[in-house]
Amino acid sequence: MTLWAVPALASAAYQLLAIAAALRWRRQRYPHHAARVLPISLLKPVYGRDERLYRALLSHVVQDYPEFEILFGVRSLKDAALEVIGRLQHEFPSVSMRVIVADTAAPNPKAGVLARLAAEARHPLLVINDDDIEVPPDYFRVVTAPLADAGVGLVTSLYRARANSFPARLEALGIATDFAPSVMVARLLGVAEFALGATMALRAETLRAIGGFEPISSYLADDYELGRRVSATGRRVEFAPVIVDTGLGGSAWRDVWRHQVRWARTIRVSRTPGYFGSVVTHTTFWAMLALITGAWPMAAAAFGLRLVAAWAAGAAVLEDRQVKRWFWLLPLRDLFGLAVWMGGCFGSSVYWRGLKLRLDGQGRIRSEQAADSVRP
Repeated sequence: MTLWAVPALASAAYQLLAIAAALRWRRQRYPHHAARVLPISLLKPVYGRDERLYRALLSHVVQDYPEFEILFGVRSLKDAALEVIGRLQHEFPSVSMRVIVADTAAPNPKAGVLARLAAEARHPLLVINDDDIEVPPDYFRVVTAPLADAGVGLVTSLYRARANSFPARLEALGIATDFAPSVMVARLLGVAEFALGATMALRAETLRAIGGFEPISSYLADDYELGRRVSATGRRVEFAPVIVDTGLGGSAWRDVWRHQVRWARTIRVSRTPGYFGSVVTHTTFWAMLALITGAWPMAAAAFGLRLVAAWAAGAAVLEDRQVKRWFWLLPLRDLFGLAVWMGGCFGSSVYWRGLKLRLDGQGRIRSEQAADSVRP
């Protein structure tokens, strides 16, 4: 065995964990009729509009749920999303929808808007997700059912990404075959204090108990901070048995690169040991090195396990049709992912919603300036 076969061996072990985690990722048994159905306030910060916005918001308006309200948060009455919201209010007058203008000075404007929406919410259950999330008709029932268990403090969910360009397809493939397996492995190993912005459902009293969104409004990764603080109260963070869909706005390589590096640097400053330890997950690279140095059996085994793990997570668990169609791009996606990981190892600047932000060592936003980027 050559020296370069050792990291390939460690990486193969990680892929075995990913396969085991995907096999154990079962749809949880939370019968809709067993949960006490309480009214829901959906907190929905919106920012601008794209071709998916109407469809994404519509999927929440037509939920099969007895009582809910939707609070749309904007920072300005000039926001282009208001046209889409107005259309929905006209088409569904029986659904309670309110627009809240939150002129926040919070370093993280999204968290600042959420703080205002939470103060305006009327119902005991809160559901929060990003404005581009598209959900199935029973979404409210599924994500709030686990909260019938007093030991559950927050419910989150996995997601699939939709892409319309080649660079964005690589990013979507990475979400399904790299990011999703890492979440599954973390849960398998007992790391359960994080939430994903695709879904965050919790009781209003739980949010009040952790001080609301104000204490986390300076953090870029507000979803991670919310999950961490709820977990610190002694209540569990659970994953709902639902997969939601999101869109990837960036169609150019620059947009995808900035988006991915933003995630990488945010993870690095939030969970530094875990980030640098994740170098072992870049199996395709380590398999290539093992092959070049003559350890072809280990290279073949590691790469084969990588393929199985990617398919198990992306195609079997997420049921992502794009994974099945673009699976042949996986080696290229993996090498691009390694470049992103290396880019995330250094620097503290990230691009987000037209701003260039600088993060401190805890993931808090310390300064910002206008950037020449479109919404990522």
